[in-house]
Amino acid sequence: MASKEKSLVIVESPAKAKTIGSILGANFVVESSMGHIVDLPAKKLGINIDDSFKPEFVVIPAKIKLLNQLKAHAKDKRHVYLATDPDREGEAIGWHIKSEIANPKDAKDKFLRVIFHEITTEAVKEAFKNPQDLDKSKFDAQKTRRVLDRLVGYFLSPFLWRKIARGLSAGRVQSVALRIIVEREREILSFKSKEYWEIEAKLKKKEVQTEFNAKLTKIDNKDPQINNEHEAKSLVQLIKKEQFKVCEVEGKEKKRSAPAPFTTSSLQQEAFNRLHFTAKKTMLIAQHLYEGIELGKLGPVGLITYMRTDSVHVSQNALFEVRDFIATQFGRRYLPEKPNVYKLSKRAQAAHEAIRPTKVLRRPEDLKGYLNNDEYKLYELIWRRFVASQMKPAEMFVTTVKISAGKFLFQATGTQLTFDGFLSVYAEKDEKKEQVKLPALSVGDKLNLINLLPTQHFTKPPPRFSDASLVKFLEEKGIGRPSTYVPIIQTLIFRDYVRRLKGYFSPTELGIKVFDLLIKYFKEIMDLDFTARMEEELDLVEEGDIKWLKVLNDFYPTFRKKLDFANEYAKKEVVTSKEVCPQCGKPMVIKWGRKGRFLSCSGFPNCKFSKSITTGIKCPNEGCGGEVVERRSKRGRFFYGCTNYPKCTFVSNVLPKENSES
Repeated sequence: MASKEKSLVIVESPAKAKTIGSILGANFVVESSMGHIVDLPAKKLGINIDDSFKPEFVVIPAKIKLLNQLKAHAKDKRHVYLATDPDREGEAIGWHIKSEIANPKDAKDKFLRVIFHEITTEAVKEAFKNPQDLDKSKFDAQKTRRVLDRLVGYFLSPFLWRKIARGLSAGRVQSVALRIIVEREREILSFKSKEYWEIEAKLKKKEVQTEFNAKLTKIDNKDPQINNEHEAKSLVQLIKKEQFKVCEVEGKEKKRSAPAPFTTSSLQQEAFNRLHFTAKKTMLIAQHLYEGIELGKLGPVGLITYMRTDSVHVSQNALFEVRDFIATQFGRRYLPEKPNVYKLSKRAQAAHEAIRPTKVLRRPEDLKGYLNNDEYKLYELIWRRFVASQMKPAEMFVTTVKISAGKFLFQATGTQLTFDGFLSVYAEKDEKKEQVKLPALSVGDKLNLINLLPTQHFTKPPPRFSDASLVKFLEEKGIGRPSTYVPIIQTLIFRDYVRRLKGYFSPTELGIKVFDLLIKYFKEIMDLDFTARMEEELDLVEEGDIKWLKVLNDFYPTFRKKLDFANEYAKKEVVTSKEVCPQCGKPMVIKWGRKGRFLSCSGFPNCKFSKSITTGIKCPNEGCGGEVVERRSKRGRFFYGCTNYPKCTFVSNVLPKENSES
C-alpha cells in the first residue's frame, strides 16, 4: 500500500505503540511522542500575565528531533489519529501535537482523536471506528492546572531560596501535602501516652472442655477506667469472689459486602498494604500491564484497563464476562441476581472505567510464565479484586454473650463464617480461618473461672502517613487527582522535605522550616479546603461549566499581594551550629544544598569555608581515620560515605553502627 494511503497513529510511549501497532496492522504507522512534546519554558515564567495569562508553550529542546520526525510521518498521511491517554494529560499531549504538526492546507478531518480505556483488539478497533474531535474543555482544564502550578512554583520557589536555601521548591499541591505530614509529626511529638489496663477472664462451661475469653466491659454499668497495675490487681481480687453467669445471648447473621473494583488511589493503598509497594512502584508496574506484555505468539497484549482513574464503573461487556466466569468457576450460589453496582464519588468521571483485567479469563496463574514477580503480584491483586467485586457477600453468624459477675459485666464474641462469598477470591491471609468459636451457651449457665488476665496498655499517638494512608487522606480531602498522587510524593522526597522511615513519611528539619515559613505568609495556599476547591474548579472547567480564565483571575491578585508582603517582611532563616569557622572564627551555620545539609561560615561570601556535617561515626574501613557523612546522589537518593573520599570509597545505604572500642 502506498504511504499516502496509510494512517499515522501517535501515542505517548513505545510500549503502547508496539501493542497498538500489532492490533491495527500494516495500514497504520504507529509512533510515540515520548510524553509531552511542548511545555512552559524551563528558565522563565512563560505566562503573559498582562495578556489574559496566555501561556508561552515551547517545544521541549530534547523533543525537537522527534517532533520533526512526527511532522515528516504526518505530511503524506490521509489521517493522523491522536491515541493519547484518556485523561487531561493525554488530551493536552494530543492538542499540542496537532498544534505543532498541523498544516493550514490539511483537510479538516485529518487530525482525529481516538479514546479507549483498554488496549485490546476490540476496544482499539471500536475507537478507530468512532473517532472524535479533541476536547477543548479538557485541554483548558489541564492548561489551567499547568499555569496555576507554574505561577505558584515560579514565584514561591525563589522566595524559599532567598529566605532558606537555594534549590528548594514550593508547589500548589505538594506544599499542602507537606503540611499534612508535618502537622501529623507534631501531633505525634506532642502526644502524651496514658497508661490503661484491661482485664480478660478465661472461662469454661461446666462439663464442657472448650475454654473461651471474655473481656471486662462494665463496672456498675459504667465503662471501666483502670489506670494502673494497683487498680487492676485490686479489681482482680474482687472479681475472683464473684460467680460468673451468662445473662444474655444474642445471635445475628451479618453480611460483608464485596469491595468495589480498584481506582488509582485504592490500588495504591492496597498494593502498599498487601504487597508493600510504594505508590510509584505500583503505578510503574500498572503502566506496563496496561501498555502491553508479550504473551508469546499473541505478541504484546494490554492486560488491564487504564490505571489513572477515580471511577468504579465497569463496562457491560466486562460485567457479562465476569458474571459468566463466576457462575462457571464457582457456581451460581456465588453470583448475585443482579450485577453489583458501586456508588461513584462526586468527582469521578463516569465515562472512565475502574482498573480491571481486560479479559477475566486470563487468570493470573495462566500468565505466570510471561510476568516478572512484581507484575504477577499486582496483576493477581487486580484480577482477584475485580472478580470479587461481582460476587455475593460473605455471610457470618456472630454470637455475643454477656456474662455477669456481681457488679462486673464481661462480654465474649464468637464469629462463624457460614458462606465465604467473595472471600473465596479476595481475603486477607488466613482471614477465613481466623474465627472465634464459643461453646453453646444459654442464659443462666454458670461458668467456671479458669484465670483472670490483667494486661497493661498505653494510648498510642496517631501513626505517621504511609504511601497508602497519605493517598487515602488526599483523596478524602479532595486534594490532587489520580495522575498527581505519585508526583506529589516523589517531589517531597526528592526535595528532602520528607523521608521514608520503614515505609512511613517523616518530615526533615528542612521540610519543617519550609512548612513554617509558607504557613505564616501563605495560609490560603496551604489551606486544605482552598486546595480542594481549586480541584473542583478545574473539574468544572473540564466539564465546560466555567471558563479557565475565571479560575486564574480569582486566584492570582490575592496571591500576588501575599507574595509581595512576604518578600518584604519575611526574615531569612538562619540555623546556627555550635561550631565556629576555623579560618575566621565566626559561627558556622547549617545550609542546604543539592547534596544535602552542610556547614558554612556565617561570614560568607567574605569567608567561603564550608564542610560536611558528619554523623560522628568513624569510617568502618580499617586504617581510614575518616568519619561517615550523609551524601545525596544526583537522583536524590541519600547514602553514607566517608569524609576521605575519593581516597576512601566506603559507601552504604545504612548508617553503620559506632565502632566498639577494642
